[in-house]
Amino acid sequence: MLDNNNYEMVEEIKKIILSSRKKVSYEVNNVMLYAYWSVGKIIVENEQNGNIKAEYGKQILKELSKELRKTLGPGFSVSNLQYMRRFYLEYPKQQTLSVKLSWSHYCELLSIENIDERNFYEKECINSNWSVRELKRQLETSLFERLLLSDGKKNKEKVYELSKVGQTLNTPLDVLKEPYVFEFLGVKENKPILEKNLEQKLVKHIEEFLLELGKGFMFVGTQQRITLGNIHYYVDMVFYNKILKCYVLIDLKIGQMKAEYAGQMNMYLNYYNEEINDKDDNKPIGIILCKSKKNIAIDYALGGLSNNVFASTYTYYIPKKEELIIEVEKVLNE
Repeated sequence: MLDNNNYEMVEEIKKIILSSRKKVSYEVNNVMLYAYWSVGKIIVENEQNGNIKAEYGKQILKELSKELRKTLGPGFSVSNLQYMRRFYLEYPKQQTLSVKLSWSHYCELLSIENIDERNFYEKECINSNWSVRELKRQLETSLFERLLLSDGKKNKEKVYELSKVGQTLNTPLDVLKEPYVFEFLGVKENKPILEKNLEQKLVKHIEEFLLELGKGFMFVGTQQRITLGNIHYYVDMVFYNKILKCYVLIDLKIGQMKAEYAGQMNMYLNYYNEEINDKDDNKPIGIILCKSKKNIAIDYALGGLSNNVFASTYTYYIPKKEELIIEVEKVLNE
């Protein structure tokens, strides 16, 4: 067994090696991005900047791919060369490339036609340090459209803001999404599920749930007890958001939103504000997650509260992107 001195020596060596590997990976990624960008540049320049016929251009890529694969391997398929070509066209200034993103990140980003949407996901990848897997999930669950639909004051300025800086958390409302997507739970369609089972599944998949919640969330616990007048109440899930510096309380409901849920959440928030918050903490936020909130009484139940109580829906299935886009376009046209 290692003594303290030897243990410190091992830790120091591990730190040096891991740091070196990270630097090597960083340098390799940087060089590969530049190489693929340069390949795209050569292809475009030999097309006379796109002035040759499309069919002739495709034939050139086929012949080029055939020759390159002989000596450089399968990484130079026609589809990959098309990505490299588009890579240069979409990022004509090499300085705009981020070395924090891999070639795989950029291939996913290049599949997005809308420039504002692509810029948003690019900023989020950099700011939130998304892996390629995480980027794919957020694309599949239409995060961009859901964020636009979450704010009651949606407008073109919101689209512009998202495309320039990504998602920002400045107010309690900024943490909200509509809907939340729990497809990672693998719940079968129309299969009933109890609230406690839903909670257990979310805890089991806490990494994916934190990703769905968004930036700055840290898990505190489930079934956090509140005792008032010898009566015990339990908050389903509690998180802390380090960006907003506040607790976020989540109540899970398997059915439709009811007005009384808002009153109960308001009580939880008053307790946390008085008994749990430190002096540097901001007021807590309450989110009631339910399957549906199509109830006119909800607006009255949530309105006028001094605390931050919000209701949002969740789904076990990836929303239809086409339907979300239609809803966003309606909002923007207004």
